[in-house]
Amino acid sequence: MALFILFLILFPALSFGQTMKESRLQVWTVGDRRWTVEEENRYGKWVEENMTEDFFIRHRIPVDCADVPYAIRWIYARIAHLPASATTKDLKLIGHWSTQWGRLPTHSQWHKDQRFRKALFHMLTETTTRTLPLDTYPIRIALDSVTPGTAFFVTESHSGVIGRVVLDGSHAHPLQTWEATVPAKIQQLNRRNFLTPRPESTIYSGIVKFRWPVFQNGRWEYLPVKQYPFYSIEQYTSAFYEGHANFVEAVAWRIDPKEYDPWEKVEKVIGTITRYLQGRVSIVSEGFKRCRGGKCPEGSDLWEIYSTPGRDGNIILLMDHLHQIIERNDLDQEVIREKMEAIPLNITENLSVSFYHLYQNYLWLSHQPGDSIEARWGLRKCEMILSRIESAKDSIDFVERNYRKRDPRYANFTIRQQREVLRRLHEEWERSQCKGQREGK
Repeated sequence: MALFILFLILFPALSFGQTMKESRLQVWTVGDRRWTVEEENRYGKWVEENMTEDFFIRHRIPVDCADVPYAIRWIYARIAHLPASATTKDLKLIGHWSTQWGRLPTHSQWHKDQRFRKALFHMLTETTTRTLPLDTYPIRIALDSVTPGTAFFVTESHSGVIGRVVLDGSHAHPLQTWEATVPAKIQQLNRRNFLTPRPESTIYSGIVKFRWPVFQNGRWEYLPVKQYPFYSIEQYTSAFYEGHANFVEAVAWRIDPKEYDPWEKVEKVIGTITRYLQGRVSIVSEGFKRCRGGKCPEGSDLWEIYSTPGRDGNIILLMDHLHQIIERNDLDQEVIREKMEAIPLNITENLSVSFYHLYQNYLWLSHQPGDSIEARWGLRKCEMILSRIESAKDSIDFVERNYRKRDPRYANFTIRQQREVLRRLHEEWERSQCKGQREGK
């Protein structure tokens, strides 16, 4: 609150001092409503409470990775009647005041507001990860500034938003993100642990917040980035990384520096994974009913609803994290096994698997909605190892084609991850003695 009061003292005229006449044709009205630190906190609470995997599916909004931060920000601003703007690819500033869609009807509910939806779709086609540095500013990495709704981006390759900040040790990283994939389409959001390479100071990538549009000099524009309350370039300094292996680890320590008891950590991570798995049961069951026999081809609306690549990816990361905790702390394997086997998961009326089975077989859960229930839950191991190998190879080919020249650092980062996945899959193929099937080379 003290920071908010100081901001008002320093910049009263810029934020509130000028009056303006709003047009009945503009996308939405804001009156005297303006962004403040308190409004940022309300925004964060809304993101945490309202964003779900199917948010953009329910509201029929096609997005890609760069669209997620912009779309969420604009939708909340429309709901709260706050200013919102974006810099287009030709460096023009558009926003809530724009009038080119004034012929379309408006509505009190944002998702039924044709004028807003048309403006939103236009804005999303005119913005990219290249425009994000123009609409955001870098922030200090602390609990009061890194809140839900905070954006992040990796050069011109990828972006997302912080969805939740978890401070109980139940996740692999305290920052949980919402992300989408390319190309733009109506799709599920992926819930992930925060994971990005070191940010670039030349374009101020990394963890950022949106700038606040202010009305001055007879028009809407931005304040200089250094005048925003959370501004900091600490994430680009060498001191930020001291004592940490990488950017991701340094961010985690800044947000939640607590050292957890290993057994307490194991209990909490198992609880988190169990909740994800239980939520997966109904999706898999319904998906099998709706999609078997090729009824949900990849890219279709039903495939987006009933496939689980994002959820499964999160489960894989959490299972990896659980393995690391147990091995790093030399915890009693037999006690762990008994604990896991005591957690059943009823995947059909007549079939159940234990948490321990999934702990051993999480790498080959199928995310394809038309696959059998057995394949979806890792009960056809060798078949799924082959599928995962081909998928990892396809991912590497895709990154090479699309990012090698444009963003070699991101390409190297992503390909290293996929090659590690391949290495482990090949090891499991040998360990599982998957004979009689042709291994992908």
